[in-house]
Amino acid sequence: MEWRQSWRPWLRLFVTAAVVAVITQEGCVCGEDVTYDGRSLIIKGERRILFSGSIHYPRSTPEMWGSLIGKAKEGGLDVIQTYVFWNLHEPQPGQYNFSGRYDLVKFIKEIQAQGLYACLRIGPFIESEWTYGGFPFWLHDVPDIVYRSDNEPFKFYMQNFTTKIVNMMKSEGLYASQGGPIILSQIENEYQNIEAAFHEKGPAYVRWAAKMAVELQTGAPWVMCKQTDAPDPVINTCNGMRCGQTFGGPNSPNKPSLWTENWTSFYQVYGGEPYIRSAEDIAFHVALFIARNGSYVNYYMYHGGTNFGRTSSAYVITSYYDEAPLDEYGLLRQPKWGHLKALHAAIKSCSTTLLQGMSTNFSLGQLQEAYVFREETEGRCAAFLINNDERNNATVQFQNASHELMPKSISILPDCEKVIFNTATVNTNYTKRIIRTTEIFDSMDRWQGYTDVIPNYENTSLHSDTLLEHMNVTKDVSDYLWYTLRFQHNISCAEPILVAESQGHATHAFVNNIYIGNAHGSHDTKQFIMQSPVVLSNEINNISLLGVMVGLPDSGAFLERRFSGLTRVEIQCSKNEFYNFTNYAWGYQVGLFGEKLQIYREENIHMVEWSKANTSLNQPLTWYKTFFDAPIGNDPVALNLSSMGKGEAWINGQSIGRYWVSFLTSKREPSQIMYHVPRSFFKTSENLLVLLEEAGGNPLHISLNTISLSTLPKPIHYYHLLQ
Repeated sequence: MEWRQSWRPWLRLFVTAAVVAVITQEGCVCGEDVTYDGRSLIIKGERRILFSGSIHYPRSTPEMWGSLIGKAKEGGLDVIQTYVFWNLHEPQPGQYNFSGRYDLVKFIKEIQAQGLYACLRIGPFIESEWTYGGFPFWLHDVPDIVYRSDNEPFKFYMQNFTTKIVNMMKSEGLYASQGGPIILSQIENEYQNIEAAFHEKGPAYVRWAAKMAVELQTGAPWVMCKQTDAPDPVINTCNGMRCGQTFGGPNSPNKPSLWTENWTSFYQVYGGEPYIRSAEDIAFHVALFIARNGSYVNYYMYHGGTNFGRTSSAYVITSYYDEAPLDEYGLLRQPKWGHLKALHAAIKSCSTTLLQGMSTNFSLGQLQEAYVFREETEGRCAAFLINNDERNNATVQFQNASHELMPKSISILPDCEKVIFNTATVNTNYTKRIIRTTEIFDSMDRWQGYTDVIPNYENTSLHSDTLLEHMNVTKDVSDYLWYTLRFQHNISCAEPILVAESQGHATHAFVNNIYIGNAHGSHDTKQFIMQSPVVLSNEINNISLLGVMVGLPDSGAFLERRFSGLTRVEIQCSKNEFYNFTNYAWGYQVGLFGEKLQIYREENIHMVEWSKANTSLNQPLTWYKTFFDAPIGNDPVALNLSSMGKGEAWINGQSIGRYWVSFLTSKREPSQIMYHVPRSFFKTSENLLVLLEEAGGNPLHISLNTISLSTLPKPIHYYHLLQ
């Protein structure tokens, strides 16, 4: 109670006025007030209904930013929302990187240049299907640290990074109070999902985080998403697909109703199918949220982009939210983009009435209702007519007129008379993705290969008498950790079977340098067991097990305690006879030899001996390289890796991400075969393509493709036929 009372001056600051202005060299006052009341954010003294879209700067390239933001603006957006990615910007304590794809200032300035606002979700925990939830892994080694809790070591580093970002934005004049585009910031991220796990330290951490953020004095509001106990003046917001139905509302009548994540699709994992969310469904729930006094809607994602390199979290594919209004390549996803554009225009046509008028809600039928906004002084009126029946048309009477409502639809009447938009009526043509093959890498003479080194115990320098946890050893510098042991075969075992149990993501096994097999888990399976018959020597035997992580976990309480890697290794001779090596003399090596030498870079390819690739052997842990010319034109480019197994791909030393084509869905299809190569990654000619293939794959069927769109006629929905 004492803490809340101490914040009342801050509440007045945000609810009434917070005028911070900057006088430029030309003598112009360029500051904007960003405040709020119980209806909306207030910018330049005016209430605003705002449509926003998430575009994450490191999931595209600086060369793409202008086009993406321009298409978002053309689609009727007012705001671009982005997370800030701590692990990219501070890879080691006090060492910062804001260059290239990580140039946050340049990204925000591009938003400003196109006349849009920005919402900066600093976090610094972000989840976002991003490895380790955006945390740099060095946090794991800070003594006595407990993430996202009332824990002094964690709070020290969280405050340090948050302050770093805020001060960087201030120094560039990027807050709206300085004349910049940033009108909103976020601290923490969906913390209430895990808050109870920390008992009394959870609420204490929430109060500390809010206080810390507001004291940075950005001159703009802060939000906490999915956080019903967000302390004043921080605004609690909604995330999800149906916030018009699920959001309990802000925790104070003085706060507006904001929707920070409206999921336009959903992330996809290896072995999983894509989630398709229709334009009609998105439009319905946006209109419903606005009808129920919502005033800010952010599409997560508006452009998903690409998880380049090793940035995706556990089992998440390289392509991110490809079904968003702008697809992975930045092309319009129709009819989603066009339908939402029309929705935005319809709502903005009556935004003054929505923001200033009195709202009433009443029934029009068993499953039908109306939300009506009236400005008494001006005489203006706007209405949302809703049919919640998902199967049947409905005829309703409203203001002495009859209106036919399609199933599960909302009609918008900006003057309470004429329908100018219906969420179920799509007037935008559909588009189809056209893939044109420009080159097939089918000549054996073009490919060279290098098989990586299989280490044995004597090659390792890190030793332990037990199985070590994977992430704590690799420190996230590699997906790979070798577990090696040697033993004298003096046991009687007619048909030995190697058993390896793991809480990692995949395991490859070698016995005496011979590959004997692999196994893997899945996004929903936290452990798996590999069982492979082996042939043992009568003398010394070497077992080399390669543990693999496909991204680090990104969510959950006590992330710093998470365990991954091998948990049990044994040789089974029969059901009742086995030899356990779990507590044994193990040797460890982090990463692959070619990975350490960075042989995917042109300046380093001479550091190993390459030979003519022999694809018929399906040799595991093989590197392949070839050179090629860039496709002519400006269309986006993708590699088709459908003939490969599992690994990673680089173009001119830049990773385009992990691939796992051999992990099939329930429909026996790969989750992803096309891998985006940004045009900026190319040279005109002699581009170096390097693949690391873990277990098989045939590069002779890889192709280079350009991506474009063709327009299709609008489909006829069954409910159109009912009219």
